[in-house]
Amino acid sequence: MPANLATKIMESHLLNGTLSPGNEIAISIDQTLLQDATGTMAMLEFIAMGLPRVKVGLAAQYIDHNLLQTDFRNADDHAFLSSAAKKFGIYLSKPGNGVSHQVHLERFGAPGLTLLGADSHTPTAAGLSMLSIGAGGLDVALAMAGRPFYLQCPKILGVRLVGKLPEWVSGKDLILEMLRRHTVKGGVGKIIEYYGPGVDALSATDRATVGNMGAELGATSSLFPSDERTREFLVSQGRGECWRPLAADEGATYDEYDEINLSTLEPLIACPSSPDNVVPVRDVAGTRVDQVLVGSSVNSSFRDLMTVCRILEGERIAEHLSFHVNPGSRQVLENVAAQGGIVTLLMAGANIHQSGCLGCIGMGQAPGTGQVSLRTFPRNFPGRSGTKNDKVYLCSPETAAAAGIYGVITDPRKLGERKPYPSVRNPAVYLVDDSSIIAPLGDTSAVEIITGPNIAPFPEFAPLPDEMEAAVALKVGDNITTDHIMPAGNKILPLRSNIPAISEFVFEQVDPAFPARAKSLTNGVIVAGENYGQGSSREHAAIAPRYLGIRAKIAKSFARIHKANLVNFGILPLVFTNPSDYELLAAGDTIFFSGMRHLLESGGEEFPVSVNGAKVILRLELSQREREDILAGGTLNFVKNHGEL
Repeated sequence: MPANLATKIMESHLLNGTLSPGNEIAISIDQTLLQDATGTMAMLEFIAMGLPRVKVGLAAQYIDHNLLQTDFRNADDHAFLSSAAKKFGIYLSKPGNGVSHQVHLERFGAPGLTLLGADSHTPTAAGLSMLSIGAGGLDVALAMAGRPFYLQCPKILGVRLVGKLPEWVSGKDLILEMLRRHTVKGGVGKIIEYYGPGVDALSATDRATVGNMGAELGATSSLFPSDERTREFLVSQGRGECWRPLAADEGATYDEYDEINLSTLEPLIACPSSPDNVVPVRDVAGTRVDQVLVGSSVNSSFRDLMTVCRILEGERIAEHLSFHVNPGSRQVLENVAAQGGIVTLLMAGANIHQSGCLGCIGMGQAPGTGQVSLRTFPRNFPGRSGTKNDKVYLCSPETAAAAGIYGVITDPRKLGERKPYPSVRNPAVYLVDDSSIIAPLGDTSAVEIITGPNIAPFPEFAPLPDEMEAAVALKVGDNITTDHIMPAGNKILPLRSNIPAISEFVFEQVDPAFPARAKSLTNGVIVAGENYGQGSSREHAAIAPRYLGIRAKIAKSFARIHKANLVNFGILPLVFTNPSDYELLAAGDTIFFSGMRHLLESGGEEFPVSVNGAKVILRLELSQREREDILAGGTLNFVKNHGEL
């Protein structure tokens, strides 16, 4: 039977289960990716497993998030990660070498492989036809230990592309169109596979942009075929031997369908404060802009930055506006420099920063009070920039450059009145310098792991009790993000390896009193609406609440990665059988749980609880494996107790 590409790759890696949507499956993982904001905890989890070396085909550790060294903590974490990578046979990308996703695309990715990364934007590797999935750090640590990755078998949404992108329209506008159509919940439980004649017109880095922001749709992954564009990119990187053709079979079918005519797309923009709040740029044209940021984990490739450089040739940035460029990698920066782009940016008045995530996760580059910031970044969740009540718009490099020149949001097609569209192509051969990537050692027996005072031991969590009285510590609404639960930023990110310290900031933007209140309760519950936990893969949004005594979260629905993280750390992820029961619960209510261990062991899905004396039926939608993890108090407890490493 003809198969789509996602099914073919999953089938070739399938270790357990059947490829039927909703069933739990286990797949083998070829490569893993860690970055420093998630990597410190994931590395501590891997160390707790007691293995001498990683058992995955290739493991890479990137230092790209916590780059501001305002005190000893980030520097100490970098030393810890560097020594741990050397100890356990992991490639290390040093600070300043680039954002994990861009560097992995350049130096390690290959068609048809599976990649598991402790970062929700791991599907950037769709640009190389990899089945790449974001996950919590513990899931990645387990994959590093050679264990399979478990997930609910996703549906496959086939998106047929026809036509060709017009001038002044780019891959960013394609993914913004997807968000306009499908919203931040539209990809939940799905792999989005792009196919059709329009795919050929998209470069590998355009495809990477679309894959990166598939995370904003809530998708498990995104996927493109491996074709001549894929081969061109790998050859340009000196890695042509990694290429192989991959595509869906003729006549392959999909669970769901969509079609986009690229020729009809126009410049789009996501307005504050959600990636799916998308409108045509012309609808908001004229809005004053105070700050423009280009780069970070998306739209930071050579093509993106060089397009901005060509647009800015002979221009000056508007005098009231600050214009920042964050290259995706040192390689991108070197190749842009080789073609004169750095001088162009400097003469235009732009500020060039080191290669890294920076403002995308609130690590500097925060806008001023009430200011409008245009960013080519993937997310504009409230307060993520580091400024409360921020006004962040998401747009293409073309739209960003136009705003830089005119000082207001401008349809980039207006630039066509003063200059031709710069049809920038990626280099046929990149300048490549891998000196900032440290390869694994053969013999690591003499390597000592460096741990500074900021690194605290991984907390121990108790097994699930059979009965429990708990209080609702907080009630929140729909689309609560991991930024709401566990904020990023230069104040909090340096605490990622210290759970007691970082737990003091849980729900800081929503309710600053939450940590103290949660600790005052014997057991706590959080009640939420739809799509709870959307956004990043940060497992700290599960670990820190668990450390504070949260034992259950009750929601109308959960985002995929966050739900998996809750299971990993022993928090019950319960959903309302009747969504209207959400209205019955309020902060401070008492919930009594009884017979929990029997319910989990028996495989029952109905989960009755008593709320202020009234019976409410919840649902526990977990596999038997996940139930065993919850019973043990978390996945790490289970694998250690059962000697499964």
